[in-house]
Amino acid sequence: MKRSLIAASLPDITITDPLFASYIEKVSTKLLPYQWNVLNDRLPDVEKSYCIENFKIAAGLQPGHHRGAVFCDTDAYKWLETLAYCLMSGCAREMLPAAEELIELIAKAQEPDGYLQTYFTIDHPELKWKNLTEGHELYGAGHLLEAAVAYHSATGNETILRIAVKLADLICEVFGDGEGQCHGYPGHQVIELGLFKLYRHTGERKYLDKACHFLRVRGGKPNYLLEELAKTGKDRIFPEFADYDDKYAQSHLPPVEQKTAEGHAVRAMYMYAAMADVAAECGDEQMKKACLALWENVTQKRMYITGGVGSSGHLERFTTDYDLPNDRMYCESCASVGLMMFGQRMAALTGSAKYYDVVEQALCNTVLAGIDAEGDRYFYVNPLEVWPANCLPSTSMAHVKPVRQRWFDVACCPANIARTLASLGQYIYAKDEKSLYVNQLISSTIRETVRGVSLRMELKNELLASGRAEFRIHTEGEGAPMLRIRIPRYFDGCRFILDGKLIRPAIENGYAALALSHPGDQTLVLETEIRPEWIGANGKVRADTGKQALVFGPFVYCLEQVDNGESLNTVFIEPDAPVTAHENNTGLPGTLPVLHFAGQRLQTDIAGGELYGRASYRMQKAEFTAVPYCLWCNRTPGEMMVWLKTRLPALERFVK
Repeated sequence: MKRSLIAASLPDITITDPLFASYIEKVSTKLLPYQWNVLNDRLPDVEKSYCIENFKIAAGLQPGHHRGAVFCDTDAYKWLETLAYCLMSGCAREMLPAAEELIELIAKAQEPDGYLQTYFTIDHPELKWKNLTEGHELYGAGHLLEAAVAYHSATGNETILRIAVKLADLICEVFGDGEGQCHGYPGHQVIELGLFKLYRHTGERKYLDKACHFLRVRGGKPNYLLEELAKTGKDRIFPEFADYDDKYAQSHLPPVEQKTAEGHAVRAMYMYAAMADVAAECGDEQMKKACLALWENVTQKRMYITGGVGSSGHLERFTTDYDLPNDRMYCESCASVGLMMFGQRMAALTGSAKYYDVVEQALCNTVLAGIDAEGDRYFYVNPLEVWPANCLPSTSMAHVKPVRQRWFDVACCPANIARTLASLGQYIYAKDEKSLYVNQLISSTIRETVRGVSLRMELKNELLASGRAEFRIHTEGEGAPMLRIRIPRYFDGCRFILDGKLIRPAIENGYAALALSHPGDQTLVLETEIRPEWIGANGKVRADTGKQALVFGPFVYCLEQVDNGESLNTVFIEPDAPVTAHENNTGLPGTLPVLHFAGQRLQTDIAGGELYGRASYRMQKAEFTAVPYCLWCNRTPGEMMVWLKTRLPALERFVK
């Protein structure tokens, strides 16, 4: 069985939403040249990458040793993939010479048999494929394959595709069940996704088979990765792997037997996405069942309200159900990108729109928060509460940054956010042989051919402003393609008006289904009511007991010190406090409103100002302004808080 639901073609989509278009424009005009300069170590006040330098050394163009992260080759691959998506949209053509320079350099660094990883080529050729746990060779290969497919699709460049095919062919020869083959699998998953994309692009079945192989052998006994670590001993690339266990790399059980999200969050999300790809392509019901169980565990017990996953600052991993601290959490930006990828594939696997609710949740909050409005500052970690004074180096809070950073020594997140935003159209529209799917209500235009009918559509979303979205549709040709529009979970009912007449489309798997049976122009209006809403957490989430968070549609809101003063920990709100939306006059990008509400501040007095003692309490009325979490720290840095304490009547007797 082959998956019939696919993403719509990126060159045929234009995003017009004021917020997302602003970020996407920054990706092509500022982020790409900025990151190219970073990769080339041209910015003296930015942490060195060594990425391009390593390729030059591996290519024999200059002497030297490998420097930087063992996997920093992937920063270049993701940069190239981002550029490919920008080129598909008609942007960033001025970066083509840099891309051609990079591809030529990669080709020279590739070894005659197809091997490609600068760390081992330069300094440790005798250790190729012998440290899969830490070496990231297959991880790098996966990102190279993804970039090659994207760039070849955008430009027709055959060189990058030949590089990818040569490397993939080598991997198919080296790894397998046969005598003389390596029986291992990647320590950091992503090769499975790269092989699947290459299979889809070239039609070569062996790439799909190898992706399936890596999923099938993972988690076998004895554990390949643990045995490998025992051999490497003290010669560790990552000293923190002293705390490594089989759950860290999702090798504790075969993937089809896993039911809870474990270990490193990014590795997990990439593997789950690949599992969904394979389940859909091969009709693997056992794999599908595992995907359903893993999705349920992640989204119902181990995910933040912002779509963040991976709560532990140590080893960037999942912990246990409902362990979701707000101030020392990790929630790597890449993990939320991976969650979007997993959700997109689950929707394709099941045909259900509900998975795009979580895709939207991650996109509109954690992923967008990972980049500043100018495109050159980034968050790797995405907390829901920040007190800058305690974000100190050499402490348990060292991983939490109160401001976005210019770069990182491990720089996977900036390029991952960039490629996600540059390819955002794939998360908005999808199609099958009969239907065009609208998965995200993001203002945009699209041209597609469905069921032999040429279709042009303009989507204008004003839902948060007026409760209205408009679809202007033009079709040419015989036939009746279906338009399927996802109904988000935050809608409070909805009405559809087609050319001035109220209609009642069928709701199928979370989509409103309409047949476009009349050629020519049609206008469809969607009307609903979306109100700012206070949300609580399951009582088992200890960090959020007695607290509420403010959401408006898919956007989580937060308080910032710049609007509300310091000591946000003293803020209390009434249950269901009235909230009013106001025009955004803060200078933040886009047109998302700011939200105002009344609350109180708790003042605690200890006699003599001692650290501890008998206390008296006073509540002072105050007004508060909340801004979208995705836009926090774009103005004056300071405190930030998402979850606010609730002032409950039962506590009144303690207040004087």
